[in-house]
Amino acid sequence: MSFADLGLSEDLLKAVEEAGYTEPTPIQAQAIPPILMMKDIIGIAQTGTGKTASFVLPMIDVMASGRRRALMPRSLILEPTRELAAQVAENFEKYGKNHDLKMALLIGGVQMGDQVKALNEGVDVLIATPGRLMDLFERGKILLNGCELLVIDEADRMLDMGFIPDIEFICDKLPENRQTMLFSATMPPPIEKLAKKFMSNPKRIETARAATTNKDITAFKIPVETRKKRETLRWLLNHDHVETAIIFANRKTTVRELNKSLQRHGFASSEIHGDMDQASRIKELDRFKKGEVNILVASDVAARGLDIKGVSHVFNFDTPWHPDDYVHRIGRTGRAGAKGRAFTFVSKEDAEAIQNVEKLTKNEISVFGKKDVRVDLVEPSKKDEAEERPAKPKRAEREDRSERKEREDKPKRARDKAADESRAEKPKRSRRRDERDDEPTKPGEWNGPVPTFLEVSAT
Repeated sequence: MSFADLGLSEDLLKAVEEAGYTEPTPIQAQAIPPILMMKDIIGIAQTGTGKTASFVLPMIDVMASGRRRALMPRSLILEPTRELAAQVAENFEKYGKNHDLKMALLIGGVQMGDQVKALNEGVDVLIATPGRLMDLFERGKILLNGCELLVIDEADRMLDMGFIPDIEFICDKLPENRQTMLFSATMPPPIEKLAKKFMSNPKRIETARAATTNKDITAFKIPVETRKKRETLRWLLNHDHVETAIIFANRKTTVRELNKSLQRHGFASSEIHGDMDQASRIKELDRFKKGEVNILVASDVAARGLDIKGVSHVFNFDTPWHPDDYVHRIGRTGRAGAKGRAFTFVSKEDAEAIQNVEKLTKNEISVFGKKDVRVDLVEPSKKDEAEERPAKPKRAEREDRSERKEREDKPKRARDKAADESRAEKPKRSRRRDERDDEPTKPGEWNGPVPTFLEVSAT
């Protein structure tokens, strides 16, 4: 199947082709036709499978006809975070370049002036976070009674962040005769209840069981003591063929401290968390996307929806407190058919959290072991230890009687001279171990001892 089979316009197909896409993902193939038919949609799919394009593409065609009015957006997309909202805006700019559509982005952390100006001029597509939208609504800067289409993206994240009351308030202000779409990788009961309340006979599209992880991601858990997490992380970063990686931590203080530690050890890393202003967060994300740094240490502000191509690894420095966050965190890798690896560090205090993750995903995470290591490990052997010891000189008992008698008959000065000459003629001590250490290590190979964390059994 191609995008042309889904009923999209020629101008939109041209933009999709220029973006480098030829075949739709399962969620796109199943969601786009009913959206074009103006049906309500509940879309459940694994993260990284193209949910954003599944509603952005048909929305562009749906919004192509109609007239803009000041302060009254024609469609509304609600996103849980600023980064995700900005990413959806980028998608509209990329795919809607052949259409005369105006878009506005309402997010916190930036001045309201330009946002209010855009609303006054009229917008076809409004992308917003609930907090900033509520703020402008209460100031009388925006009217919602002209909205024909509503998208609630990452709905379960909205629940976690406490946005459900705001969403209910917003939905009450929208016209009843509208098209509503709800998308998420997980679907807890409160979100199901929200869907039933504000949607009319929705079509449920589930390309994979809710809360499942991507088949292209190889996931491991590593039992490790808390004090050895940093050492273990550095070893994996150096020896697991890491190209680009996102490292998630539960606390913002941990994010800052871990980033500084990695930089001290020579890694090109950066950080992103909720205490940073919007401009700084965008700057650090751009540095990561451009390859100026290949490691991004993040709080869960980066766990949902961010589509950064080429992320080869995800590390959960802390096991996430909420099991849903595990699905979204590791979903930053293995995107668009690429392969990825995910590691979760499990300390004693994380035992309950990792059990909740495995209960949610209905899948036991494999313990990382020697068979999973991508480099050659060298076990310290007794032979190597023996080679490191200096060779002991032969004792006098091994000399025959005639040699000993001849030596005893020599004057003391002659004996000393003979001893000096004997020592000078002795071969140099074996340095096989040291010479091996001096040899350059080939890329992707490890010639050191087995790391201690690989000796820890599963818990």
